[in-house]
Amino acid sequence: FNPNTKIKYTIPSESFVQLKVYDVLGNEVATLVNEEKPAGNYVINFSAEKNPSGIYFYTLAAGEFNQTKKMILMK
Repeated sequence: FNPNTKIKYTIPSESFVQLKVYDVLGNEVATLVNEEKPAGNYVINFSAEKNPSGIYFYTLAAGEFNQTKKMILMK
């Protein structure tokens, strides 16, 4: 992505949701979501204008569900 991307996710039931972005060293870069959410489909924008090119990971935690995905920022 360059330098903006959209992260889409679905919550099957109401739960506390955390969506965080980390750099390749495991340092937290951004917290995009940190709140209770009702069930549904969501899209969140992530802007990395101030971040250097490289590999980033985002982690979605909702209830007992956890998922991590990789993103590549190319400027």
